[in-house]
Amino acid sequence: MLKRTTSLMLVLILTMTSAVGLASASTTTKETVIKLTDTVVTVDGEVASTSSSSAVYTGASIVYYEDGKDSSYGEGTESDAHSAEEAAKHTVVTITEPGTYLVSGKLSAGQLAVDLGTDAASDPTAVVTLILDGVDITNTVAPGVIFYNVYEPYSDTEDTKGIVDLSQAGAQVILADNAINTVNGAYVARIYKTGTTKKLHKYDGAFYSKMSMNISGEAKGTGELHITATNEGLDSELHLALNGGKVYIEAQDDGINTNEDGISVTSINGGYLYVNAGLGAEGDGIDSNGYLTINGGTIVTMANERSPDGGIDADSDIIINGGTVLALGTRNDATSSTSKQPFIELSFASTHAAGSKILLTDTEGNELLSHTAEKAFQSVTFSSADLKLDTEYHLYIDGIQQQYTGNSFGMMGGGPGGNPPGDGNGQFGQGTPPTGERPDNGMTNGQFPEGTPPEGTMSRPDNNLAGMPEGSFNPNGQESTTTSGEGSTAFVITETVHSFSGVSEATDASGKTKVTFTVNDGAGIQSVASGKSIVFDGVSASVAVPESDIQLTVTDMPSENYSETFLLSELKGDFSKIMPQEDGQYRLTIAVVSSNETYTGVSQWQFAIGVLPFTDVNSNDVSYNAIKSLYEQGIMIGTSSTRFSPNSPVTRASAITTLGRLLKIEQAESSSFNDVVKNSWYSGYVGWAAQSGIVIGDGKGNFMPNANVTVEQMKLIISRYVKLSGLNISIDDLFPSTITGTMTRAELATLLSKLL
Repeated sequence: MLKRTTSLMLVLILTMTSAVGLASASTTTKETVIKLTDTVVTVDGEVASTSSSSAVYTGASIVYYEDGKDSSYGEGTESDAHSAEEAAKHTVVTITEPGTYLVSGKLSAGQLAVDLGTDAASDPTAVVTLILDGVDITNTVAPGVIFYNVYEPYSDTEDTKGIVDLSQAGAQVILADNAINTVNGAYVARIYKTGTTKKLHKYDGAFYSKMSMNISGEAKGTGELHITATNEGLDSELHLALNGGKVYIEAQDDGINTNEDGISVTSINGGYLYVNAGLGAEGDGIDSNGYLTINGGTIVTMANERSPDGGIDADSDIIINGGTVLALGTRNDATSSTSKQPFIELSFASTHAAGSKILLTDTEGNELLSHTAEKAFQSVTFSSADLKLDTEYHLYIDGIQQQYTGNSFGMMGGGPGGNPPGDGNGQFGQGTPPTGERPDNGMTNGQFPEGTPPEGTMSRPDNNLAGMPEGSFNPNGQESTTTSGEGSTAFVITETVHSFSGVSEATDASGKTKVTFTVNDGAGIQSVASGKSIVFDGVSASVAVPESDIQLTVTDMPSENYSETFLLSELKGDFSKIMPQEDGQYRLTIAVVSSNETYTGVSQWQFAIGVLPFTDVNSNDVSYNAIKSLYEQGIMIGTSSTRFSPNSPVTRASAITTLGRLLKIEQAESSSFNDVVKNSWYSGYVGWAAQSGIVIGDGKGNFMPNANVTVEQMKLIISRYVKLSGLNISIDDLFPSTITGTMTRAELATLLSKLL
């Protein structure tokens, strides 16, 4: 007992010096010793009581999903149900009073339960600390360990933004040094309160708590907890913190789950965590219905290799502030950019098989990550204190160097999507130019000054894809969506770039023949408005690759909710199987499977349903609705497939072209200006504006299409248009005093949206 007390004191010292989350107890608190065996359970050396009024007793009826019940009983299926005979074989050891309990021994069929009564949740003294010192519990009908009622320091409606301190929580678990603890558990499907469909019981995990739970190690951190689950592994209905020790989980479904929607926090602050989840039909490694916050420790998680699940998954933010994290899955949820520690997210173009070796090095060959995957994967998230920003890294799979074709900003090598909705709204119809007397041709205040466009100003229109060759801009406002498949082997993490997509073998390194893909006969994927369906009816490859070796993947951006993967042969021409219906931003990746020995290659497209595809425009921006409205009508698109560049200046050519599209004017070529290229993307709009007297030039025969537009100049243009058209519009309402200087794209969108 002296040794145990000393160990507990060390835990207490660690608790007082820890910033967040370790278990607390009093050195004066006596440990109650519970010894488990299949024949007798003892408490402090005496046979356990069978009276429910005792601090520890045996004989309680186990909660399980009974067989032979109809749908009024609950939501369970036949596979969730158990017979009374099977349930009766289980010995339930119940703790009913606060305190510290040292538990060891084996129950081949049993359960360790903690229930301090229905009033415990609001009682700060209702704390039970379980010190697991060589526990081996198996339960085939319910969780092996369960906390029913203890103190809950948080409200289930309180959004903590991912930060919790569970040192005072009523459910405390300590893994004794050098002890190996095993919990093999089942679950309880939803059972209704009699006469209702309200939940009476539902316990999904093998190790379960209805209240927030705090798990820590002792001083050495050598204690282990091994959980094997027929459903989920380690669950809490509110918050969960792991602070030390070693936790190993193998689960048919989620490895860890905290399940209060938008509220729960899974917090990992130290220790070692290994999760092999999704051994059944589905399952994430760590699944928080709220936040996942990682402050320390070493975490390795794996998800189901067939369903769209990830090693890490959270409905709210995933925040990595420290520790070493390696998460593998079909689709990992996106990590928040507010994380304090650098991280890298890798979305592979095709699935890699179990046994694949992942190697990440710096340019000098130093290894930051070397891992042999135990399961197939298509997504990897890695974070370590050794990762540095603005540093080049190289990635290898089975010794073959990898490249990427997209990153956090979008796709590389060609114009990969990001098109305006293809429902007809983007077509620029005919219109009648305004009539009336032409304004004075003399240069007045607010007209465009002489000069050359500033260095670096785009010569392409603002609503075209940067880098596209002259002549590739479609006059109806739709953008080309073909991709070249070119990529980079230099993985560089920055403050804004963490994610890399279309990761595949570098052609030169693999020695394979490069393949590129097109869709919809080269037309690409067109974005659509909300409620519309994406048109996707065909895939073509540059060489004859078997359909069984071509993989198609669609994920949302950033990765949160949607992922579908099929081989081309599995779709059998029905591409609707893979396409989403909900509003959002998405990426389509088509690639040769990694196992093909002859070919390699990947092409990607980005598209949107009912939302903007731009990573630099947020829904809470004041200009969002204006940009969205103009985008959906094909009036303004973007500077690339994923960037609108709201703060970039607007050129004269772009301003007149955008205004003309808004007004659906009839284009007219003109010889009024020496520097307007005939039949260029903007010349017909400039010709209309010149003929209508909306623009004049510098008085020397120059329009200066690449010069930036100031707010005052745009105000003069709109004033002329309003006067000529006879519209009853207040110019001051269109141009608030808060905007001055060079006009930005966001300001132009806001202005023009008022004319719709």
